Amino acid sequence: MKTGKNKTLGIIGGGFGGLALGIRMQNNGYDVTILEKNHDVGGHASQIKDRGYTFDMGPSLITAKNLIDDLFNLAGKKAEDYLEFHLLDPFYRIYFHDQSFIDYCDDGEKMKAQMAVYSESDAGNYDKFMEYSKKLYEAVIEDGLGKKPFTYNELVEFLPEALKLNAFFPVHNKVAHYFKDFRHKFLYSFHPLFIGGNPFTAPSVYLMIPYLEKAHGVWYTKGGMFSLVKAMEKLFLESGGNVITNSEVRKIKIENGRAEGVITSERYYKFDKVVSNAHFAHTSLDLIDESARSKWTDKKVKRLSYSMSSFIIYLGVKKKYPKFKHHTLVLSKRYRDLVNDIFKRKVLADDFSLYIHVPSITDPTMAPEGSDSMYILTPVPNLKAEVDWDEIKEEYAEKILDFLQDEFGLENLKENIEVKHLFTPNDFKNQRNNYLGSAWGVEPKLSQTAMFRPKNKSEDVFGLYLVGAGTHPGAGLPGVLLSAEATQLAILNDTAEESLNNSAVA
Repeated sequence: MKTGKNKTLGIIGGGFGGLALGIRMQNNGYDVTILEKNHDVGGHASQIKDRGYTFDMGPSLITAKNLIDDLFNLAGKKAEDYLEFHLLDPFYRIYFHDQSFIDYCDDGEKMKAQMAVYSESDAGNYDKFMEYSKKLYEAVIEDGLGKKPFTYNELVEFLPEALKLNAFFPVHNKVAHYFKDFRHKFLYSFHPLFIGGNPFTAPSVYLMIPYLEKAHGVWYTKGGMFSLVKAMEKLFLESGGNVITNSEVRKIKIENGRAEGVITSERYYKFDKVVSNAHFAHTSLDLIDESARSKWTDKKVKRLSYSMSSFIIYLGVKKKYPKFKHHTLVLSKRYRDLVNDIFKRKVLADDFSLYIHVPSITDPTMAPEGSDSMYILTPVPNLKAEVDWDEIKEEYAEKILDFLQDEFGLENLKENIEVKHLFTPNDFKNQRNNYLGSAWGVEPKLSQTAMFRPKNKSEDVFGLYLVGAGTHPGAGLPGVLLSAEATQLAILNDTAEESLNNSAVA
């Protein structure tokens, strides 16, 4: 049912959340315009091309592919007509500090065989853990809690099941109930890091992710994640939507407590409703005058905990290294202490753990023949840490490359580098408008999960809504796509109520 006929909607930011919501609302009868500050849509999922090498700048994998299928089906299309999907096997290769490794996949028997090398009892608990993960997945995904605005009613509904499942326990604590070997404790507790969370404080509700991966796989699309961006943009435009790039929103215009439109450096755009896909703190602190915010004052916005940041090296290498899979993790000996350095102590540690994405293993078009495009990410503290990234970024990159070459065993790595780009917490702040350079926005900890996150519907300004990583349910591609559903529902509920009120007045 197209309930928004003749109504206009402006979306600030053309990342995955803005594009997904744009598609949904365009198909609900709204006339939707996306305003993007950069020369192309994509947000964190932008792309670098340099001398035949192609790099995804942010997200590097697809989980919950069914959510993408649902989005295209909503518009009467099939995702496969726009994208070439590849199921990855393994999902990740994880190297531990002693050079042992586990190929993480969805095949339970393969996983148990690998785990039994280090602990037969841990292998014996694999099925029990996955059953637990499945119950969380059913509660959050299948029962729809992730795709509708979270209110006290949803909390009351979910609370009995959450308590029964210990869903509020810290992730690592719950995983330690099942597994004793350090490898397996990491293997099933690291997923909060993928959404900017601390595995030692994030609630166990996020342990739904292992089952989500097992049930739906981990995927790659030919051309990288930016191919998904462009496919979603194409679908949005085909649905009648409008994209305006190189148009940074400077203010949300508010009259009598209601969002009336947005102001860019070029002009004013009037809309019936406005949605921000920008970083929550940037939206609040920079786009809305504090006088219009009684709930989210400057002090309260700044008091939130924000996620870690990342230091990323984009590397074009004229050599291939068989140690890598499509996704590879290379871990420090320290786990809890390194995470504490990043999240709590806010210091740049001497050691590091690495997440390495080599899409050219699956997709030769991402690099010249015989070469690899590498995305090397290390989690680092956000800008609350006193680190001068402009001063040390080259030195820090050399430290990582020296480790990969001299300790991890990538022979002659440095002399085979053809392309190198660096992205620091300063770049997250300056290029992405991410407060404190936090790569994922609001940290997913217990006091900032579900109804305790910024709401999909603004609590300060009528007619203003949020979508993306900063609102419910959270970061990561599945979370962002689900946020688009939740925000869509919030808008449509308000639209229906307004229509009812207008009818009553008439």
